[in-house]
Amino acid sequence: MAEESKKPDHRIDSADEIIDSGSERQDELAELRDKFQATEKESKENYERYLRQVAEVDNFKKRVSREKDDAIRYANENLIKDILPVIDNLERAIAHAQGGGNGKPLVEGVEMVLRGLLDVFSKHGVVQVSAVGTVFDPGKHEAMAQVESSEHQPNTIINEHHKGYLFRDRLLRPALVTVAKAPQEKEAKNGRSEVEKSPADD
Repeated sequence: MAEESKKPDHRIDSADEIIDSGSERQDELAELRDKFQATEKESKENYERYLRQVAEVDNFKKRVSREKDDAIRYANENLIKDILPVIDNLERAIAHAQGGGNGKPLVEGVEMVLRGLLDVFSKHGVVQVSAVGTVFDPGKHEAMAQVESSEHQPNTIINEHHKGYLFRDRLLRPALVTVAKAPQEKEAKNGRSEVEKSPADD
């Protein structure tokens, strides 16, 4: 019995180990809980930051779309402002003509208005396409008729019915023109002209 009392009590040691182990686990759990809470907090902050960024991008898109719509809607504002003085001059010319007198002031007034309008067009990149005396170009001219002419080279424009206009490098409207062609020579062949047909030709 005395020998048994001298043996170390292993049960007490294992109980202490269990207590120590449980304490360590609690510390680990507390540390993990703290890390989880910190991660959860960071996740919420990141999500809120993401929502703010999405809202900012959405607002930016709406603002750009609004500005684009305004730019399209008011794109011609400067052109219209530049044309207003031309309209003023035209109204003055009409008022002057209604006052009586000969037609010369009216003609001069209309010429002045036309010059002013062409200046406005030029300022905004619109220029007239030169036609008369130039070679016919289907990219800039539209032929309304061909006329035989011995005075002009074939395919030369001899008359302009309305002017063509370019807007920067784009054709707004082709010039409507008459083009010269070589006169047909009637060479006699067997007593007939080359251009004449016999009934058998049909």
